Amino acid sequence: MRHARGYRRLNRTHEHRKALFANMSGSLIEHEQIKTTLPKAKELRPIIEKLITLAKRGDLHARRQAASQLKQDMHVAKLFEILGPRYKDRQGGYVRIMKAGFRYGDMAPMAIIEFVERDVSAKGAADLARLEAEDATEE
Repeated sequence: MRHARGYRRLNRTHEHRKALFANMSGSLIEHEQIKTTLPKAKELRPIIEKLITLAKRGDLHARRQAASQLKQDMHVAKLFEILGPRYKDRQGGYVRIMKAGFRYGDMAPMAIIEFVERDVSAKGAADLARLEAEDATEE
């Protein structure tokens, strides 16, 4: 019997797993595409799908529920202002997982998880803006 075997533990405690997926969700919302191991990507998919569904609802309670899972307000804002309206007419299936070979160090299976209909320019845009701001302050 397979009672209480509903998810992968990923060799982490509950608190560590919760923090891991909060950080990964925020990174995926910010960059709209991330590369991670295949088991982590498969566990992240339902979490992101539920967050997008909350964003489609768009009310205050949904925003507070999303804020309790995501750790940064900028991720909640992007989720509700950009991603929620983008997938308004879509009935699920907001992310795709593509296998990306194996990691060189330990041969772990890697995957790319990304939003369908993603904004290609979003990947790394925040990092570029941060670097430009640092360059402007140095001059």
